[in-house]
Amino acid sequence: MKYHIITYGCQMNKSDSERLATKLEKQKYQPGNIKSADLVLINVCSVRQSAINRVYSKVEQLNSQKPKPRIVLTGCILEKDRKILKNQVNQIWPIADFEEKATPKDNKLSTGQECFSEKEAFVPIMTGCDNFCSYCAVPYTRGREKSRPAKEIIEEIKNRRSNLRQCGKIMFLGQNVNSYKSGRTDFPRLLKKITEIPGKFEINFMTSHPKDFSDELINLISKSKKISRQIHLPIQSGDNTILKKMNRGYTVGHYRKLIKKIRKRIPDVKISTDLIVGFPTETEKQFQNTVKLVKEMDFCQIYVSAYSPRPGTAAAKLKDNISSNTKKERKTILLKMF
Repeated sequence: MKYHIITYGCQMNKSDSERLATKLEKQKYQPGNIKSADLVLINVCSVRQSAINRVYSKVEQLNSQKPKPRIVLTGCILEKDRKILKNQVNQIWPIADFEEKATPKDNKLSTGQECFSEKEAFVPIMTGCDNFCSYCAVPYTRGREKSRPAKEIIEEIKNRRSNLRQCGKIMFLGQNVNSYKSGRTDFPRLLKKITEIPGKFEINFMTSHPKDFSDELINLISKSKKISRQIHLPIQSGDNTILKKMNRGYTVGHYRKLIKKIRKRIPDVKISTDLIVGFPTETEKQFQNTVKLVKEMDFCQIYVSAYSPRPGTAAAKLKDNISSNTKKERKTILLKMF
């Protein structure tokens, strides 16, 4: 029996696919391409409309394929999408059935990726989110925050040191890595324990939340040669009114002070960010506040998304009153700055 995995969405989904491949191969499945596979598993992302649109298209394509494979969905699936897709596929597997329970194999997967690739080792440390940003579906698709035991994470890295020597980089993953907590071990303490593992490697992490980026974490990064000087710190908007409607839990002033503090303690730091344009009620003036902030912050990279309402979120109750053309224009303006 052959399997093929198609992955949409973030690095967490990619990591889950790698772990799922391990589980399938323990059940005697072998990797194959999409035409030869008996089982095609789609790791879904309902968090963005563009990603779920690709899932609908792929399911339709697979259903018309001859011979038709068994189609299974898993991943981040909103209830609305689950109801639409359940009669078009063979099964939907809850993501909790395999996330955190399998260690990725040290081999090339049918996705064309490796869990320990030449560039980076993806290691999920927690899943879910308790922040409930008004636009975000993650708490509804992955549930509330749940951290892996620190001992389990450390053992995984130690057991795979040969791969670590090859790629040289670890990427810790979580919807909000700063809120990691296992017993008495919080995120800075976990990072410190990992830096004490012998060997030459670099540690990176994503995604961080500005309201949880502590002084202890900043000081640890500044002192450790093993922790990357590249920090991804989403701001989402440069306007306080929009940030409040997004339920982000900080102000532009807080973000400015945090960036200033990070740059002072870590002079060689490179900071990237995420931005959402066209959030409901965003005026031209509020968008220009975002433009102003981007110019001021000297980011090394920005990632810009046009807002799309996700069913079940608080923002979905607001009127999506910004036209698609305006969203595209605002997105283009920001991207042209880089």
